[in-house]
Amino acid sequence: MSDVNAKMLIGVYPGTFDPTTNGHLDIICRATKVVDKLVVGVAANAGKGPLFDLEERVAMCREQIAALSSDLVQVPVEVVPFDQLLMDFVTEIGGRVIIRGLRAVSDFEYEFQMAGMNARLNPKVETLFLMASERNQFISSRFVKEIGQFGGDITHFVPKAVAERVLTALAAR
Repeated sequence: MSDVNAKMLIGVYPGTFDPTTNGHLDIICRATKVVDKLVVGVAANAGKGPLFDLEERVAMCREQIAALSSDLVQVPVEVVPFDQLLMDFVTEIGGRVIIRGLRAVSDFEYEFQMAGMNARLNPKVETLFLMASERNQFISSRFVKEIGQFGGDITHFVPKAVAERVLTALAAR
């Protein structure tokens, strides 16, 4: 790690992003206000049975972040796939903070446990929780896929291009 990176606060926002939702994009924009660089880590996580393969999820994230206004994204954002222990990934890229979004109290218990485990694995890395904005508190990738599967309108929850991809992928199943 270079001296520049040692002084730079690199945040990692990990997730499956299957698909990228407006809630994810909101957390990304807000996280760029508190770090010098943000790495969006797209987890392989085949155990969750994702609708999209890893390459598609990475491409979707990159496309949607590129479409965000420079007024909203205030630092460099890089999208990187990973298939390893999160703390190993964070260390490998020089990250010093993990960004996690919380939608409701029900998210807190799981996230609190994960933050504790991660702190045991690497006490030099902090976890920063960002509360979902009011308009995104109820959005989850799982709900988006379920609503889409039954023909519901998902355009309020994901960008238009993502909605089209979700509906195409669901129709192909």
